[in-house]
Amino acid sequence: MNRPNVVRSLTLAAALAAAPLAHADGLADFKAALARLQAQTPLKATLDVRTTERHGDGADAIEKLGQASVSLEDGARGMQVLYAKDTLARMEAESRQLARDPKAKTPTVWALGKLDSGDIVPMASATASLLRGLDENVFKSEKPDTWNGKPARLLTFSVPIDKLPEQQRKYVKEFDAVVSIWIAADGTPLASATHTTVKGRAFVVVSFEAVSDDSRTYGVAGDRLFTLRSEEHNISKGAGESGEERVVKTLQPQG
Repeated sequence: MNRPNVVRSLTLAAALAAAPLAHADGLADFKAALARLQAQTPLKATLDVRTTERHGDGADAIEKLGQASVSLEDGARGMQVLYAKDTLARMEAESRQLARDPKAKTPTVWALGKLDSGDIVPMASATASLLRGLDENVFKSEKPDTWNGKPARLLTFSVPIDKLPEQQRKYVKEFDAVVSIWIAADGTPLASATHTTVKGRAFVVVSFEAVSDDSRTYGVAGDRLFTLRSEEHNISKGAGESGEERVVKTLQPQG
């Protein structure tokens, strides 16, 4: 083999060896993707929220079901949340009914009670909440995985107990929280899941346990990363009582 061929062969071998490393640092790719996704692209969407709550057991259990929708617009003027006239009318009718009967079913009021700014903003623009997670959580590992049948990379983080409010930490005996984030080849977030288990004791004799799961799937339009679907499922037990809550939010971009 002459010298030019040797050089070309070595160059090709080096390139092939380096290729798997080009995307080996998933955390760096994830951060770079978030830096690109700064949500300057305008968004118009419908946000739907459904809630299911159950407190207690047996015949004494209290169940609540809720469902409502709002419209979102996010652009140069900032974010606007729009309530349709029929939604406002249902809220008013349910509020009057609740005043007459504390046990009245108020699905619109219950559902919209789950939508404050902290719930709405990450649906319309998910970048900021993911960046906060990078600041607060501890990176643990990266491994090849799949998402919806396609190749992906799975980043795993742990959540330190000091992220709990100090007033709560003094009652907690066991705390475990893991965040999983699936990213595409270019680092773009595809989905995330957080599993949290808390056990503790308050006032010496009252023990409690809570398990929480939060899963999200993401979409991209232009430079905007938004949450297409968010599901929060919480189960708690303590002081002879039990409760379960599920909140599902879905975003439907318009146009």
